[in-house]
Amino acid sequence: MKKLVSAFFAVGAVMALGGALVYITGWWLAPYIYLVGSVLLFVAHVFTPTEYTSPVIRRLRFQQIVGALLLVATGPLMIFLHGNEWIVSLTLAAVFELFTSIRLPQEEAKEKEKETRRAR
Repeated sequence: MKKLVSAFFAVGAVMALGGALVYITGWWLAPYIYLVGSVLLFVAHVFTPTEYTSPVIRRLRFQQIVGALLLVATGPLMIFLHGNEWIVSLTLAAVFELFTSIRLPQEEAKEKEKETRRAR
């Protein structure tokens, strides 16, 4: 399962980034490629296992899933609103994802350190 989640994340990231980059050329398939990639990213985030139950880690995981939902919401904005409104959603998603990608490993390392101290 872990390999499948990693594959979903990698393929989704490439598709979402490619779709967002190609969107500026006006290619009609770009928003759909982005949407499929963002859904794969969302699935990868939801099914990523975690062994810690700390409230801080649970909050960060929730923020990560909110960021992934914003990524998914950007796709329909690209398809139905042909202006630049989707950029706001994409920017918010990027901020959520960036913040959680930095803080989550730090908090997991703290929890691991606490567990090793308890085991001694």
